[in-house]
Amino acid sequence: MGLTRSEQMSRIRGKDTSPEQLLRSALWRAGHRYRLQSRTPHGRPDVVFAGAKVAIFVDGCFWHGCPEHYVRPRTRNEFWSSKLLENVERDRRQSLRLEAEGWRVCRFWEHQVFESLPQVLETVRSALQDDSWSPEGSWRVMRVDALPGEGDMEERWLEDLRGQGPRRSVVVRRSTKKWKRVHGQSGSGL
Repeated sequence: MGLTRSEQMSRIRGKDTSPEQLLRSALWRAGHRYRLQSRTPHGRPDVVFAGAKVAIFVDGCFWHGCPEHYVRPRTRNEFWSSKLLENVERDRRQSLRLEAEGWRVCRFWEHQVFESLPQVLETVRSALQDDSWSPEGSWRVMRVDALPGEGDMEERWLEDLRGQGPRRSVVVRRSTKKWKRVHGQSGSGL
């Protein structure tokens, strides 16, 4: 017999996930020394370079509203919509507050760590070495509405984490297709 959704969700770790471990290992091999979940003025990023004031977050596609891979659960719509909105608003608050205090904030999707680790490492290197570095846009799914009478079609409402663009919506077919890890395994990265 399968696990209930509650049992499945309780098994998902909030720290030391496989994408975090992969990124940390690559950073260490590249000679970058860091602190884990170290306290900053606004939260505990996954990786912290306190001296350089660089904070790195590895965001899960489901929990943080990845525009490419977020899948809206079909049950408990109000609960999951509220949870997604809370997570994205917390991400926004943390990023903006840290940046207001002179921190450089790098946010990566879990799939980016698995699919394009060299580019992720280059972004971190640039943030560490260039005081004028600024992050790229970071679009998030804020809300998803099922379109009645349209089968599996849904409207996704997207916002940039840092408010660098107007809110936009896209209509897409609901898909539970997962991204592929480098080694060909499908997975959520957790």
